[in-house]
Amino acid sequence: MRVRTLELRLIGLVLAGCWAVAAAYVLIGYRPGGPIDIAVGLAALIPTAIALVGVIWPPVAHGDRGFTAMTWLAAGCLLVLIPSTADVSGQIGGRGVQTLLPSVEAGYPWVLGLFGTCLFTGFGIARRRLGPWAMRRRRIVRGVLLATGLAACSGLVFAAVAMANELALRDRVAASSRFGPTDLDRDPPSCGGAMGIGTSARLTVHLDAAVDGRSIGSVDVAGDRSVADVHWLAYVASTQELGLRGAATIGDENWIRDPSVAWRRATPAEVGDDDLDLTAFRIALSPDSRAAAQTGGLSIIEGARARQCRIAIDGPTFLAAFPQAAWLVGDADLAHWRGQLDYWVFVDGQIGRIQGSVNGDAADIETGALQATVRVDLTATDRDATIRITPPGP
Repeated sequence: MRVRTLELRLIGLVLAGCWAVAAAYVLIGYRPGGPIDIAVGLAALIPTAIALVGVIWPPVAHGDRGFTAMTWLAAGCLLVLIPSTADVSGQIGGRGVQTLLPSVEAGYPWVLGLFGTCLFTGFGIARRRLGPWAMRRRRIVRGVLLATGLAACSGLVFAAVAMANELALRDRVAASSRFGPTDLDRDPPSCGGAMGIGTSARLTVHLDAAVDGRSIGSVDVAGDRSVADVHWLAYVASTQELGLRGAATIGDENWIRDPSVAWRRATPAEVGDDDLDLTAFRIALSPDSRAAAQTGGLSIIEGARARQCRIAIDGPTFLAAFPQAAWLVGDADLAHWRGQLDYWVFVDGQIGRIQGSVNGDAADIETGALQATVRVDLTATDRDATIRITPPGP
């Protein structure tokens, strides 16, 4: 019995640690400028406290079936909490999305994780209050009732604080935003509806790759586009190469830059698909690709209202949409790679941000490696503004 008690306490500590990491992201990183930002982070600590109660009073069961059930219950909680925590870290790390409750689809994993954690703790409290020799049915009923109460109270407290903070932010209409219109009374198009890319934009693209959890490099691109004219410069730091790359197209004239040489004139074939956001939209976000898009709810990005959408994407499409990824993976075959792509469409019907990743077999990238992941984050701001594209210097 002592061994099982210790094992369940360790499992409870893992649960509490997972909730604590998620709460830390919110408490430290969530700063959209609302009046009660800190209160949102403090409310996010409530599930951690609930899980710690389960560490103090673990749900020890006499039979093997009961112990196995508690173990699987905790494992199920972790299966939904770990990826959800990763999503929150990316959401807050992007410093763009204001709301923590964008949609039911985004919130239900947290509800499942919270209720599972409350069940784990509720059964432990029931055992403590009723005694280890109480009838099993009575302990189960008491545990479920306690779990329901804990989950409802903690969930409602967090939802109320988060929504109050968000509503206070929505009342503050930003005068302008580089991401688009700030009119909060208008809704962005649906994920599968008509949308496009601005006639001009200031562009940034960040790509990074990892093999078996170890970084193998990154690419940072900054540039401008006006209709078909484009000029960008990229800093590449990877195991494949190190240096500056770039491309420019103005009318019928083309230039490229390689790490070993400065800017030089080039043919259209050498430049290839160099228009960044237009290439990504044309290849990855065609109407057919967006037909089955999943909605992630509405968000406020730097004062501009946007709808988050998600589609599935394969490796070849990802590489064609973001050709700069080749500087990270070389000639690796991505035919069996799979991933997802999130895009944000704003009130003006234009896409202003694209974020996603693909992963697959890493054997072609590094001998003996198992899995590789490539991530991308593209922003298109000041869309439709007057932007003058100048030829690159010598």
